Amino acid sequence: MPQPTAPGPRLAALTVTLAASLALGACGATKTATGTGTVAGASAGGGGPSAGGQATAARTDPDMARVIKSLADLGSQPVELLSTEKARSQPSFADAYRRVLQEQGATMPGAAIRTTNLTVPGPGGAIPARLYTPPGAPRSGAPLIVYWHGGGWVIADLDTYDATPRALAARTGAAVLSLHYRQGPENRFPAAYDDALAGYRWAVSQARRLGADPARIAVAGESAGGSLALATAVAARDAGLPQPVHMALVYPVATTDTNTPSKQENASAVPLSSAGVQWFVTRFTNGSSDLADPRLDPVRRGALQGLPSATIVNAEVDPLRSEGEALAGKLRKAGVPVEQRTYPGVTHEFFGMAPVVADAVAAQTLMADRLREALGRPARVASR
Repeated sequence: MPQPTAPGPRLAALTVTLAASLALGACGATKTATGTGTVAGASAGGGGPSAGGQATAARTDPDMARVIKSLADLGSQPVELLSTEKARSQPSFADAYRRVLQEQGATMPGAAIRTTNLTVPGPGGAIPARLYTPPGAPRSGAPLIVYWHGGGWVIADLDTYDATPRALAARTGAAVLSLHYRQGPENRFPAAYDDALAGYRWAVSQARRLGADPARIAVAGESAGGSLALATAVAARDAGLPQPVHMALVYPVATTDTNTPSKQENASAVPLSSAGVQWFVTRFTNGSSDLADPRLDPVRRGALQGLPSATIVNAEVDPLRSEGEALAGKLRKAGVPVEQRTYPGVTHEFFGMAPVVADAVAAQTLMADRLREALGRPARVASR
């Protein structure tokens, strides 16, 4: 098991406080190897929960470390130590971000966005959804982004991941439809993927009712939601549906390989450890046969030709970093235009944390720029 790294000089002012308050992280098991990492030899630490939190903070920028400390102060624990019910009810990284935002007297981006709660018909019943409409949006013909939140297919909801769709709507001028989905262990694979495709079909068919242009729809998602967004684009291609014009994938789950470089380097990272990844997979899948499904492992098993262009954002201190980088390579080999960027000094969940985390501002700006470019082009209908 890798040992904790010592706090770097950029965090000297935070070290004492973090040592007293952090109770985060854990070590996970590994299996086979694939993908390439960005920061060879870096370690998120081991030796128990508090060591994982301290070592993670030591590797991050001070603004990211403040959110990690806030999470510890709220009493959050690693999911792999908890029951499903406790993991769902405990304070989240979004709570920690909002706490720091309030302490800094800052305003969440997109505060002026209008939201409307909806339900979308799905194969297992009504799917909760929320439409984010920016000020001044046209009554008809607006571009639309269909977004799926993270949470490992097990925890989190529309409220937990409110910041990202709000920011994307504000930065792109597009309407954003945030879709929930059935979660494990009550509803295991492929329930979430079936709901995601149903939600996309509905968005395409009801786009004009939503004030949107059905020929200008993009898909987006974070973590498990990034996996849902990619799988939905693949399913749209295969079903001959209007394809999304772009895929905005934020640290997407892209392989069931447990021995990627970043899963080794970030075995005890906060807020997501390698053991945490396994905790989610165990609660969502039915068994080992699911792990070979290309929806869960597009890096090793997906057929990705003919997909729309993609932007992939990753965090350095994240078990999912290597698979996002490997996914970019797999898409490029399939002839799909891809821009992938790994942001140093930040962790999983950083993307929605503007303006508290500086790189969240940069990543949101990049993603919004690429979405605006793509949403100016009409969608293609797959030939098969």
